[in-house]
Amino acid sequence: MTAETPRPIDPSYEPRGGERDLTHRDADWSGLDIVVMGLGVSGYAAADALLERGAKVTVLSTDASPTVQERAKILDILGARVLFGAEHQQQVPAGTELVVTSPGVRPDHPFMLSAAAAGVPVWGEVELAWRMRPRTGAAPWLTITGTNGKTTAVTMLEQILRSAGLRATAAGNVGLPILEAVLHPEPYEVLAVELSTFQLHWSRSLSPYASCLLNVAPDHIDWHGSFEEYRRQKGRVYEQTQVACIYNVDDPTTEQLLEDADVVEGCRAVGFTLGLPHPSMLGLVDDVLADRAFVDDRTHQAAELCQVKDLGQDGFGPAPHYVQDALAAAALARAFGVRPLAVRDGLRAYHPQPHRTATVIEVDGVRYVDDSKATNPPAAQAAMGAFDSIVWIAGGQLKGADVEELVAANHAKLRGAVLIGVDRAQIAQAIARHAPDVPVVVVDETDTGAMDHAVRRAAAMAAPGDVVLLSPAAASLDMYASYGARGDAFAAAARALASTD
Repeated sequence: MTAETPRPIDPSYEPRGGERDLTHRDADWSGLDIVVMGLGVSGYAAADALLERGAKVTVLSTDASPTVQERAKILDILGARVLFGAEHQQQVPAGTELVVTSPGVRPDHPFMLSAAAAGVPVWGEVELAWRMRPRTGAAPWLTITGTNGKTTAVTMLEQILRSAGLRATAAGNVGLPILEAVLHPEPYEVLAVELSTFQLHWSRSLSPYASCLLNVAPDHIDWHGSFEEYRRQKGRVYEQTQVACIYNVDDPTTEQLLEDADVVEGCRAVGFTLGLPHPSMLGLVDDVLADRAFVDDRTHQAAELCQVKDLGQDGFGPAPHYVQDALAAAALARAFGVRPLAVRDGLRAYHPQPHRTATVIEVDGVRYVDDSKATNPPAAQAAMGAFDSIVWIAGGQLKGADVEELVAANHAKLRGAVLIGVDRAQIAQAIARHAPDVPVVVVDETDTGAMDHAVRRAAAMAAPGDVVLLSPAAASLDMYASYGARGDAFAAAARALASTD
């Protein structure tokens, strides 16, 4: 970890004619010719903010759904030019000075390649939001990324900050669009910001007060082109951090990426671990979450933050990855000066986000757990690691991910498996190789009733003490509108078992 003062913004990242200091909301944005790519929530917020400041805005969208059409009408009234269709996204228009892109647009998109060739800078909405902060008194950002757990950690952090009496909100990849949070008429005192690798890729000038990388495992390889590039983008969360960089002691990649980062002089490295914490770490002492980083005497003292039982969900103990998320959120809050009692109160008051190892119901001694948010193998591993005897419902879009290691690591826990979705055969083959004695049911239906069938078959395999776990290790869009819709279908099918019992 290299300490330095904040670096000047890369000149190539500024609009041409860079005499304007576009680093705060009161800068002169008027007349700038800006293209906003995408008309989702973040694209709409970006276009609206730029129009308010007098920029000349063109918005491009391939989505022409009723919701997007309504946004387009509003922006048209405000003075934007809105163009629908892929034909408008092949070449940057002449005279464009800046492109602001929605986070999902890949760097190899023809429009992005055209911008690069023309020397037109591309910002994400997070970069724009950072530059839209007030010149003085801007709310500090506490940033979190990771392959898995970031939404849980950032919403935990939000609850802790609020328990400390601070006006705070979660924003970015979850909660409020980051621009809305930055430009809110009632200013926030601090922002808990979740960042995806897509958002980090299109950002350059962020300088968070404190930052955290929870974990790194292969994901979104199709977007980034390689795991190494995905990994590198995750590490960018640490760049130019001011006070504390939080890393996962139990995931050495996070510490390595921290060591490679350029941070503000004096910034500290603080670890969190499920083991005993050394000085400058948070960890577990018996069943207590303990802080040996933000205390006066780190060598001889520790502050008790809460007990593991304070994190219990629905009468069951928390999964290990849930405890890790709590430690990470606590570390960021403590870096910001939150007292231990407020950390405890926030974690006690926190309600987990839906579809994350959430117990739906227990029927005849079998627990039904919705972990539909597990859209990749590492997320499924985190959930499977929390249970001893599992009937596993899995499958969907693997996005090129390999499930061999996941199956091999959990073969002894599997009482049975029910496989759904477009890549079900790939999971079936992995089970045949690594757990040949495990009974497997393959559900070929792909309509909305498939989950009912899957849950009934899983229930038939389960015995008292087992967990029927929906942890698909795959995305959902082959069968469902979202992972949430998939989880809701599982929950409805599980509850139906009780009504027919």
